[in-house]
Amino acid sequence: MTKYADFYRRSLHDRDAFWSEQAGLIDWKTPPQQICDYSKPPFVRWYVGGTTNLCHNAVDRHLKDRPDQAALIYVSTETGTEKTYSFRELHAEVQRTAAVLREIGVQKGDRVLIYMPMIAEAAFAMLACARIGAIHSVVFGGFASVSVASRIEDASPKLIISADAGSRGGKVVEYKPLLDEAIRLSSHKPDAVLLVDRGLSAMKLIAGRDHLWAPLREKHMDATVPCEWLESNEISYTIYTSGTTGNPKGVQRDTGGYAVALAASMKYIFGGKAGETYFSTSDIGWVVGHSYIVYGPLIAGMATIMYEGLPTRGIDGEPNPGIWWQLVEKYKVTQLFSAPTAVRVLKKHDPAYLKKYDISSLKTLYLAGEPLDEPTAQWISDALGVPVIDNYWQTETGWPILTIANGVEKAPSKFGSPGVAMYGFDVKLLNELTGEELVGAGEKGVVAIEGPLPPGCMQTVWRDDARFVKTYWETVPGKMVYSTFDWGIRDKDGYFFILGRTDDVINVAGHRLGTREIEESISSHPNVAEVAVVGVADKLKGQVAMAFVVAKDASTVSEERTRLQLEGEVMKLVEGQLGAFARPSRVRFVTLLPKTRSGKLLRRAIQAVCEGRDTGDLSSMDDPSALRQIRDLVASA
Repeated sequence: MTKYADFYRRSLHDRDAFWSEQAGLIDWKTPPQQICDYSKPPFVRWYVGGTTNLCHNAVDRHLKDRPDQAALIYVSTETGTEKTYSFRELHAEVQRTAAVLREIGVQKGDRVLIYMPMIAEAAFAMLACARIGAIHSVVFGGFASVSVASRIEDASPKLIISADAGSRGGKVVEYKPLLDEAIRLSSHKPDAVLLVDRGLSAMKLIAGRDHLWAPLREKHMDATVPCEWLESNEISYTIYTSGTTGNPKGVQRDTGGYAVALAASMKYIFGGKAGETYFSTSDIGWVVGHSYIVYGPLIAGMATIMYEGLPTRGIDGEPNPGIWWQLVEKYKVTQLFSAPTAVRVLKKHDPAYLKKYDISSLKTLYLAGEPLDEPTAQWISDALGVPVIDNYWQTETGWPILTIANGVEKAPSKFGSPGVAMYGFDVKLLNELTGEELVGAGEKGVVAIEGPLPPGCMQTVWRDDARFVKTYWETVPGKMVYSTFDWGIRDKDGYFFILGRTDDVINVAGHRLGTREIEESISSHPNVAEVAVVGVADKLKGQVAMAFVVAKDASTVSEERTRLQLEGEVMKLVEGQLGAFARPSRVRFVTLLPKTRSGKLLRRAIQAVCEGRDTGDLSSMDDPSALRQIRDLVASA
């Protein structure tokens, strides 16, 4: 077997030959004339002159060898729905959707904004856009009107596709009124709105603008819509990064490079094989949903599960923290991709649910989206008895920067580390003040990537090349490198450890601390289920660390005496592991932490509450009561 070190080295130093070989993993209508054009750094063009199509590679090319194999498995525990589409059936649905888009007037290069719950029609819409060369921009269904409006403003879509409503935990979330308000707030008005009526909420249609999906689909049941062959560097989609302030930042993705990157990642990183089943628990509103619910698994010829629901609710609507494992058994899932937060939720429930179902088909659990703490990794690894592999990447990169490429060479995971640099990513640790490269084990620096970025990464910021350069490439003194805005260290074996955002650094009396370091320490306490640490302004020390903890045993924090005892234990633990300067000024106990619906901690909102500042847009928050708890604690101090 190829040594990964050689494989990685070749991807950087024999770049064109390496990526030319990977181009063979997808179908091309016209072969590329040039593999990599880096004549205008930091902008890079991959597979220049080659023409291809994402939908063809995800759907059409599998019709010859596996037309009746499962392609898209739609499961909603919110509505009790399960439906499997073969590649043949998926091909037919995508063509029907493409014909509907064409009837509405959507052409190559037009933008289509998709604001939908996790339903099969959302995947049809994405693939149909890719089929006809329209640029889709999926907006997370949890966003409120103001956030949606800013994205409509920026993307200027000809068409918006949405639905009457979504559902979360059995509660209907009306989409149509939110969308109507978003369009009202935006100066850009779409020509048309296409709506899926799920029968969850009554809709008021606007004549001349709003169209229902079902009757238009019926008109095009036998539609044949050929793929539009796009030059590799033509835009496939834009996606807005979460948590940005001011104008939304549209990450712009190409077509050919993205298809190759996903095909390669399915082979080398995720070990996916045609005929197997991939289950990502993410949402199509996030990049993981694009890369590893829709495009990646389908390009690899796998079945992909599209899941609407909570990790603790069964298909019958009853509580069932074993629902994911039930689906693993039923659909013979081979790879499961989720987030550490979801695992921590399951960790609170009876471990018997992990043993109730036959999960022998499962080869690997992949986790990403936030740093994976060692206790959580150890718990789920022991419980499942399969390898647990962390991976670190960003909306901007489209696929993992750091992980383990077991498809090249088997290598061990290290709990607490996402892994090593992936092929094509020339990852460096740099001193944020001098730009000097840090090569020693344990030296802390900014995680940065030397250009050119590999295939599949962002081309630029949509309609704003200057912002792309200034935001990502000009933050390290004296060097034009892509900054991830994350702190990291590397051990002697080349494994990276992510310590937190560079803008989540706490400066306590001259000591620079990453909140992630403190969280990692606190998480190792046996009675800590979850923790968030933020830096809070302090007149004496500049900043102090404040920790908010969810205890595993709630009874231990119900009385002041035991609460203070646990707080003291946590402080002593941090002091012992990191030093007295890292000890939080307070440890406060809550029943849940403020998160987005995708499971990311809202650290900046917590910090704003602690400092008496405005929290900003919280439309993506899962449960508002979490932040109210913190506000009440701060007010009573």
